[in-house]
Amino acid sequence: MKTEYFDEIHRILRQVEDTQSETMDLLAEKLAEAIRAHKNIYAFGCSHAGILAEELFYRTGGLAVINPILPPGLTLTVRPVTMTSQIERLEGYGRLIIENSGIGEGDVLIVHSVSGRNPVPVEAALAAREKGAFVAALTNLVYSKSVTSRSACGKRLFEVCDITIDNCGEVGDAVCAIEGMPEKVAASSTAVGAAILNAIVADTVERLVKSGIVPPVFMSANVEGGDSHNDAMLKEYRDNIKYM
Repeated sequence: MKTEYFDEIHRILRQVEDTQSETMDLLAEKLAEAIRAHKNIYAFGCSHAGILAEELFYRTGGLAVINPILPPGLTLTVRPVTMTSQIERLEGYGRLIIENSGIGEGDVLIVHSVSGRNPVPVEAALAAREKGAFVAALTNLVYSKSVTSRSACGKRLFEVCDITIDNCGEVGDAVCAIEGMPEKVAASSTAVGAAILNAIVADTVERLVKSGIVPPVFMSANVEGGDSHNDAMLKEYRDNIKYM
């Protein structure tokens, strides 16, 4: 079954490359613009969707200025973890999160939600746009269009953002069918989403280099010179780094 999973991930990644490149390029340019203008960049998701916000920050080869939003009750450290599903459906919490995030005009927010139907990510996107931020959705369009919104506004994430990147997954996220099992297994959204966002980071860095800017990129702290390089990045971009 591992071969089938790898085959599915390869297929999805090819579909992403074939269909989402233009939108990914647009987000990379928006990130580069924000860095050039000394604006702030944020990433947010609930529960497993929040894993990608963690992937993007304080990361070897990553942009030092990407800030995760990891609010109480929505990370996988919560016990019982089922509370994250309940909290993601709380009306008003998404706006509260953005009010306390520091997001402002000219900033960029990436919101990851596979179904895009729950109130918190939808409200977060709406609230950030109201503050003048550029908001990008990373979602599963086939999945999201197959379900109704749970938000009071009646909209799903892809309907309230400036741009939407489709992770090209399946309804329900899992991709492997096993004979005798009614449910599919092995989700694709984390593996594919991480590939999408790291590709966008690479494109952003290339754009900054071409415009004559030394990009704020972390080195591994486990290679020679890594600690001193990273300390310099943290000092130079301290006004745009909110997680220290």
